Amino acid sequence: MEAGDDEKTALISIRGWEVGKPIARPSIWRGKQMVLVACILFTELCERLTFYSVTANLLLYGTTVLDLESTTATSVSLYFTGTVFIIPVIGGYIADTLAGKYNTILGSGLIYVLGLFLLPTSAFDYTDFFGTDDDGVPFDLSTSMRRVYYFMGLVFVAIGTGGIKANVGPFGAQQVEDLGPEAVQSFFNWFYWFINAGSFIAFLGVAYIQQNVSFSLGYLIPFISMIVALVIFVAVKSKYKQTPPGGSIIVDSLGVCCDAGCRKFDNARKSNGGKYPDDFVTGVIAVLRVIPVFLLIILYWAIYSQMQSTFFLQGERMDAKLGSVIMPIAVLNVFNTIIILILIPIMDKVVYPFLAKYNRSPTHLQRIGLGFVLSALSVLVAGILEIYRKKDIEENGVIEQKLSGDTFNASSISIFAQVPQFALVGASEVFASVSGLEFAYSQAPSFMQGLVMGLFLMTSGIGNYVSEAILEIVKEATGADPPDAWFPEEMNDGKTENLFFMLAALMAVNTLVFVVVAYFYKYKAPEETQYLEVEKVIDPDKPPPYEQTKGGFHENPGYSEHPESTRL
Repeated sequence: MEAGDDEKTALISIRGWEVGKPIARPSIWRGKQMVLVACILFTELCERLTFYSVTANLLLYGTTVLDLESTTATSVSLYFTGTVFIIPVIGGYIADTLAGKYNTILGSGLIYVLGLFLLPTSAFDYTDFFGTDDDGVPFDLSTSMRRVYYFMGLVFVAIGTGGIKANVGPFGAQQVEDLGPEAVQSFFNWFYWFINAGSFIAFLGVAYIQQNVSFSLGYLIPFISMIVALVIFVAVKSKYKQTPPGGSIIVDSLGVCCDAGCRKFDNARKSNGGKYPDDFVTGVIAVLRVIPVFLLIILYWAIYSQMQSTFFLQGERMDAKLGSVIMPIAVLNVFNTIIILILIPIMDKVVYPFLAKYNRSPTHLQRIGLGFVLSALSVLVAGILEIYRKKDIEENGVIEQKLSGDTFNASSISIFAQVPQFALVGASEVFASVSGLEFAYSQAPSFMQGLVMGLFLMTSGIGNYVSEAILEIVKEATGADPPDAWFPEEMNDGKTENLFFMLAALMAVNTLVFVVVAYFYKYKAPEETQYLEVEKVIDPDKPPPYEQTKGGFHENPGYSEHPESTRL
């Protein structure tokens, strides 16, 4: 960063502040914003606690209570998670064009609560309440009815969390944007911290209750948590700064593509007789340029999804005891979170600035590529562990391990032997996911950043579907019967290590293709943003945001001490 660039960070003019002067770093924890920020952050904490409480033991609930095969339960988990990350695009569209962010968050939350009510409904033992009839037949739900309630609940939860995910972060940033870009960055830092706090509580506390006490109580907790979240969110409704819905970037972008035939974009420009402003057409082109990169990120998310699928199944068949306590299988996700919380500050405050000092800053795509390598190593390590796990069973026999009422034939190797593979996934997330978010944020003009971020989230959802497709292909190719099956119903009898090694190989090939794409990619230059006055009311005469910014492309930007760093 050249001398004087610090002053360029003062891009927003606020009433009463002199335009062009460096803006003092304000705090979001003072004044009226403190209450608004606290309410939104605690809403997010409760919502993430709720969501991860639903997903933490989804496989275990499917196999023990719903009597699903482990392969079927894995499919349910992947489909659910994939859908959760695709719905935000729809949620963002509804907020932008129809309902506004506040109403979309509230409406999604109510749908969320409906789904969460159905989950404990599917888990309760009704015999405890209603006993039996005169013939001794218990008044209880059949397994098929429990499945119906549970799957309906998951559908409503997916819709609810998807609508919230698309809007709660931008809505929170909107409350502090009049304090300047540093305040917005500070909000997102705390926003990320509260997300991880919620997941930490879910994986350590709620997952333990579900596995070792009861699923009925374990699913009642997220139901209550989401109700608390909504109460906190609406408590300061009159204080929120809200903007009415307007036009949709998605619809306009599709219109540009239709007018241009996806090739002759100059035809869509107003300067050439088209319907759309020139800067908006340039923005659409910028979005299309990142699509090849996003397509190659999909397989990364397929690897990432193994934590909630094959890694979990592997953990069920390992010794989960820590002393006399049977740890929840989902607790391994905590090590994923811990490595992220440790590594991000180190990279952001030490490594990246050090490399920048010697002009060796890695580009966004270089960091993403490193994340790909680490993810490939995670499934490679999982495959090696699987070999030793089954070898231990052959030499020492199995230990009978009871989890949520079901007995699993487990190896005597501790479940904590999985820590390296979970830590590698966490480390890969710091580079592939966080740098991917930064790449998506920086490569589109400001008025299209929401669209690009939505597309980036979609890669995660599609990745889960790809993971499920890979598992189905493997089952068709290798069969379902041991000993040759790579993904049998009972992992102890199959060759699941080959599945892990295949995933590592696919990721290696994907990384090589990514290197080629990254080599030819040209980065968009930072925007020359005009000084904008932040208004608390909509100015109907104000031009659309895409007429206020301009940007270009350049070869190879690296790390800079700018708010749009990995902390995003």
